[in-house]
Amino acid sequence: MDVNEILDAFVKVLDVEPVEANFFRGLPQPGAKGRTFGGQVIAQALMSAIKTVEPDKPAHSLHAYFMRGGDATAPVLYRVERDRDGRSFATRRVIAIQNGQPILNLAASFHHVEDGWSHQDPLPDVPPPEDLPDETELGERMADQLPEETLEFLRRPKPVEIRPVIPRPPFDRSPRPPVQRVWIRAVGPMPDDPALHRAGLAFASDFALMGTAMVPHALAFGDPDIMTASLDHALWLHEDFRFDDWLLYDMDSPWSGGARGLNRGRFFTRDGRLVAEAVQEGLMRPIRPRT
Repeated sequence: MDVNEILDAFVKVLDVEPVEANFFRGLPQPGAKGRTFGGQVIAQALMSAIKTVEPDKPAHSLHAYFMRGGDATAPVLYRVERDRDGRSFATRRVIAIQNGQPILNLAASFHHVEDGWSHQDPLPDVPPPEDLPDETELGERMADQLPEETLEFLRRPKPVEIRPVIPRPPFDRSPRPPVQRVWIRAVGPMPDDPALHRAGLAFASDFALMGTAMVPHALAFGDPDIMTASLDHALWLHEDFRFDDWLLYDMDSPWSGGARGLNRGRFFTRDGRLVAEAVQEGLMRPIRPRT
């Protein structure tokens, strides 16, 4: 697939289709297999809610719980409950259903744009994305040191490009503080619809985030001694942005324990605007050898 085909498929995955009143269908990613990527379900649930709210009230936050792993090869049905439509705010609840069972529930809030006082954290001092290799390039450089499954994943065409400031496991297993910073964007131009860009960021907010709690323990997804899964996810969308422009995803993990890890992330535009923030708790369960 060329870039245009990849982006067209990505937009179709994000832009859920109405089935009937308050019901929407989300398509699977082309070629996907195994368990559904959590960010995809979050993005589609958010887009389902967006389609029931007037455009003058953009989404500003969501809170979601993962209940079951989804099937990456099958569509997902989304049922939207229209809880409230006020003059300034609207709220929605969404249940994602697959094979007759809920796999995620999500609550989202929408707010009419208003003027007010403002402040924000500054953009971290990091190299620009042009000075950094993407993860596919890193994989090729280390092809003789990575499992074949990892290489297969890295070589697969993807709609989102990631350029780490410091390579994360499995590229670099040096134990270090639980901090990750990556530049991230869609691989090419997306339509101008702001809702698609918010859904695109929601999709990408599940990339790398849970792995932040794994960094100080030199762990990586797919390692045989750890079971991983997203448990819940929260996202705050502060203002408009474009997901096809570079965003810095600045992540840290303040705590892990009891087979869980807490992770936080902030999205900055290249010109320094803090446009979104995410928090996620994930399962980090040690797999003990059977005796």
